[in-house]
Amino acid sequence: MGRLKDIFASNGTVVGPFIKINSPAVVEVFGNAGFDYVIIDAEHSPVSMETAEHLVRAADYVGISPVIRVRDNDPTLISRALDIGAEGVQVPQVATRESALSVVKAAYFAPEGERGVCRFTRAAAYSHTDKFEYFKKANEKVVVIIHIEGEEGVRNLDDIITVEGLDVIFIGPYDLSQSLGVPGDVNNRLVEEKMQEIVEKARKAGLIVGTFVDDVETARKWMDLGIQYVSYSVDIGIFYQCLKSIAGELK
Repeated sequence: MGRLKDIFASNGTVVGPFIKINSPAVVEVFGNAGFDYVIIDAEHSPVSMETAEHLVRAADYVGISPVIRVRDNDPTLISRALDIGAEGVQVPQVATRESALSVVKAAYFAPEGERGVCRFTRAAAYSHTDKFEYFKKANEKVVVIIHIEGEEGVRNLDDIITVEGLDVIFIGPYDLSQSLGVPGDVNNRLVEEKMQEIVEKARKAGLIVGTFVDDVETARKWMDLGIQYVSYSVDIGIFYQCLKSIAGELK
């Protein structure tokens, strides 16, 4: 198994930021600071797949897990993210069982899935790794993460969590708040009630649950309620907050 699956197997919790800055140095900083993983954001940032490959290398170098959020539930995008060595793939806006099944099929080689087969990739050490060993180990370590971030996804959750091969149900609180008519108000009772419903159902099905948080207090609250995959803010936002605090103290 990979690093994340090893931690989940021991009922551990992982913490990591979204990465939007196109620099391997940023990934190295977070790794050296003690974070468990990074989510390389190919949905809401200018990060290209070529740049993402360098960010994955940086994550490997400092010993943290690289996860890539693709921009869409597209088998080609999922395959490319895994081909460059991502340990996990994170797919936004999954709202039906069929959509979740599509993610799983794209993330696993046969017989578990239908991932496009190519061993001349970074993930396979450019064909240095024995092909049969590569296919087997790739399926063992991949972490499949889907976003539930709208009312439709919540309604269909009972069916979604029956899909074999899912590892993490990730709650997108901001999109969920918009879906519920309170855009941006992620602490609204309506949002928190839906989030708790998702946590309870997903954990009962044996799945890990994740979410995005902006501050330590909120992170601790959701960790106490069963969240084990904690996405703590965004590199740009973290740097901004630190710089603003320093500038405020010195001026």
